[in-house]
Amino acid sequence: MKRIELLIFSALILGTLLNGGCLSIKEPIDEPQENFQGINGLNADNYPCVDAATGTEPLNYIIAAKLLGLEYEWIRSESGYYVRFENWEEIPQSLQRKFHCSQTHGAISNLIYYHELIGVSDNTPELIIVGRKMSADENDDAENQGVTLIETPIALDALDFIVNSQNAVNSLTVEQIQNIYLGNITNWQEVGGADEEIIPFIRNANSGSQEMMKEYVMNNVDMPDWDVSYADELKISSMSRVYEELRQHPNAICFTPHYYKEFIIRDTWGTTDFLKTLAVNGVMSDENSIKELTYPFSRPVYVSIREDLDKNSQAYQLYEWLQTKSGQDAIAESGIVPYYDFEEMGNIPIHSNETLKAHASNGVLYISGLQSGKPVNIYSITGQLVYAGVAKAEYEQISVNLTGIYIIVSENQSVKVVLN
Repeated sequence: MKRIELLIFSALILGTLLNGGCLSIKEPIDEPQENFQGINGLNADNYPCVDAATGTEPLNYIIAAKLLGLEYEWIRSESGYYVRFENWEEIPQSLQRKFHCSQTHGAISNLIYYHELIGVSDNTPELIIVGRKMSADENDDAENQGVTLIETPIALDALDFIVNSQNAVNSLTVEQIQNIYLGNITNWQEVGGADEEIIPFIRNANSGSQEMMKEYVMNNVDMPDWDVSYADELKISSMSRVYEELRQHPNAICFTPHYYKEFIIRDTWGTTDFLKTLAVNGVMSDENSIKELTYPFSRPVYVSIREDLDKNSQAYQLYEWLQTKSGQDAIAESGIVPYYDFEEMGNIPIHSNETLKAHASNGVLYISGLQSGKPVNIYSITGQLVYAGVAKAEYEQISVNLTGIYIIVSENQSVKVVLN
């Protein structure tokens, strides 16, 4: 049994299908939800102000639509698809102003500097939905401000690597991608393609996808500065620009969030004619590979709040609601992968808390973040109790002879661990 990194991921929806080198577009779900439970007392007047990243903006509106009983629609524009409430002109401006899209770095910074921004605008975000945790720079800012952010996973996305469809390469390994971005592999011929120089594009520092690239792909190993090419430097200042670069450069490669590519960009600018998504380690980023964590670059989407947020506020109630079955159903409706699969987990009590950690190695399950004297239960993914005990200390080692996906529950904390 090999060491496994802790993941609490689970999913219902999302897919990328490769059909003759072109993307097959999957529409978001729009089905009635049974047993939907909202937030008591929440209405259009007291709905909290929420900030989002470009790739999570549709989710922001869909969550509000479900909670406020509003109809919404996907609208196509020149830069992609976006979500708005139907009859937008009839929606009070006081509600319209509750939805921000400051992009990842801007949203995180707004939350960190919340108290300095109060009064600057009518609405200052108390909660954000973004595709990553704080970067090192942002964490320094938070510490300098004496601010602690609670960053809780609520969904699952992935980082896709895309190339021009003229490129003969269909799959790369994790190691090959790392070496391309470290400058060790410089020609497509080295990875089974044509004898052409590889042009690896990156994003600007602190952008959502660039930080994901650093953490999930490069393991926080610094990438070199790239030589001058198409523009002044090989950096792309917006996610949409990624696609234009690939259209212009048949030998380029770049990365993009899966959800953004599949549900926001879709077929805009004729991407189905020039864009190809690469498999990684032979695995495509589709519904099953993201759900089962077999796609190497799956990663969480976070809801973040300040630690000092009033626990009685509607913003805090929304933060907690996003971790309930109704909240996860709303997330699934957007097309993004929900964090928990409540159908599979049966009646297991689930409440996300990143204090609890777990990994397995050589038949031993290592659990930290426990409370002495509190129960520790391990469930199969179908809800069967396979272990019941009481924590003797904050850190426990439990011998296991199990394979598959299991959920460890202690008090109101839970983690999901894969045992191979």
